Amino acid sequence: MRPTALPQLLADIGACRKCVAVLPLGPRPLLQFAPSARILIAGQAPGRRAHASGLPFDDPSGDRLRDWMGIDRDSFYDASRIAILPMAFCFPGSGKSGDLPPLPECAASWRAPLLERLPGLELTLLLGSFAHDYHLGGKPRPVTERVRDWRQSWPAVVPLPHPSPRNNRWLKQNPWFESELLPELRTRVSILLSDACT
Repeated sequence: MRPTALPQLLADIGACRKCVAVLPLGPRPLLQFAPSARILIAGQAPGRRAHASGLPFDDPSGDRLRDWMGIDRDSFYDASRIAILPMAFCFPGSGKSGDLPPLPECAASWRAPLLERLPGLELTLLLGSFAHDYHLGGKPRPVTERVRDWRQSWPAVVPLPHPSPRNNRWLKQNPWFESELLPELRTRVSILLSDACT
C-alpha cells in the first residue's frame, strides 16, 4: 500500500473529527509542518488561547519557549525550519489544575506518518511528560529526572519542562536549567537556523 501523499495527509488531519464528542470547544487541529524542518517542537496540546487564534503557542507559554530557544516570532513560525507537532492537535479542555492531558487518539493516528516525513530533522524539543514518554520511551520517569539527564540524548533530543507559567515554581527550584541547559540550547538552535539559511 502506497503512503498517503503529504498534502492529503495534512488535509486529513485538518478534517479529523475522531475526538469531536469529547472536545469542549470542538476540533481545531493546530500544527506547523514542512518536510524541510530541522527542528521539531513536540508539545502537549494547544491551549485555549492557541485554539482561539489558530496559531500554536500563541500564548505566554510560547513567549517563554521562544525565549528558551533564543528566537523571535518570525523565526519560530517559519514552517520551513521549525515543525510544531504537539502530542494532540486539538485543545483537550481544562481541569482543576490546568489543561487536560492530550488525547491519545491523535498521536496514534497521525504522529508516525508525520515524523516519517521529516528527513532532515536534527533537533527535537520535548515539552512535558507526554512528549518525553513518547519520544524517549522506556519506563516513565519524572520530568525533573528526564530534564536533568538532558545530556544523555544531546544534541538530537532535548527533554524540557513545559514552558507554562504554571511551572514558575519548578524553574525557581531548578536554577541549573537556566544556567546550564538553556545556553547550550540557544547555541544549538542558532547554529541550525543559521545553517538552514545558507
